[in-house]
Amino acid sequence: MDLFRECMEAVDKCLRDANIDKNYIHDVVLVGGSCRIPKVQKLLQKFFDDKDLCNSINPDEAVANGAAVQAALVSKGMKNVPDMVLSDVTPLSLGIAVKGDIRSVVIPRNSPIPIKKTAEFITIYDNQDNVLEQVYEGERSKASDNNLLGQFTLSGIPPAPRGHPIMVCFDIDSNGILCVSAKENTTGNRNQITITDDKGRMSNEEIARLVKEAEKYKAEDMKFLEKVEAINALDDYVYKMEKALMDQGICNMLSQCDMNNICYAISKARKLLDGDKELEEINVIKVVLYEVKFIFDPIMIMIGWLF
Repeated sequence: MDLFRECMEAVDKCLRDANIDKNYIHDVVLVGGSCRIPKVQKLLQKFFDDKDLCNSINPDEAVANGAAVQAALVSKGMKNVPDMVLSDVTPLSLGIAVKGDIRSVVIPRNSPIPIKKTAEFITIYDNQDNVLEQVYEGERSKASDNNLLGQFTLSGIPPAPRGHPIMVCFDIDSNGILCVSAKENTTGNRNQITITDDKGRMSNEEIARLVKEAEKYKAEDMKFLEKVEAINALDDYVYKMEKALMDQGICNMLSQCDMNNICYAISKARKLLDGDKELEEINVIKVVLYEVKFIFDPIMIMIGWLF
């Protein structure tokens, strides 16, 4: 019964991954050797609310025909290919690590392949001349909790304030080979990495383990993500405050009291950001962000500065 229950869990997970309710399934077609087992058929019928099962297809022929069609679809020069599409999908989400060890997904799990997607990312320091792109697969919010597939560095970024755009492209071909490239548009500088199935990719058992871990630690991951987003929001706001104080025109419009208040707020926030942020409670971070906004926003509104 343990094995039979695993069969039903696989069916249920398939529907959840496809975002389809079982009530919207028109026909249940049995293919594959396990579908010959009467107990499996009984459990399937019960799962689909006593819907009649379609078992008129020979399971072995279905597998052989499917493999032949898939081979024809990926082969060059093949003619008279049946009018159907068989799609492989990405077993895990693919993305890169961004500020705060956050996993930023570019290609979500269960996306059909081949697929190509481009996303914009930004530098996190002023005058940053290179970025390290770390490619991960997995479902956890913290990048380092996922499987690192590879990494490469994009160099030659022109001097610019932080927030300079970098375009990152994920391209998976019909053979499952992943190519990740990064490009800086103003200079045209580009670098890439190619990842094949034999280079750090995970086995089916490891993929299943990662998916289960993501479910198990979902609440913990959400808490981590909320905290890092709060830290990043505070860091971005303090950065804007510091940039504003570098503008002589703004400083000339501020009273000494306003300057003291802003400098105190920046100092308090920087002390928090430069300390051990992992030990800080999220509420403390949010309170500090509220305090600096409470001080700075009215001043900027008062002097008519669009901040």
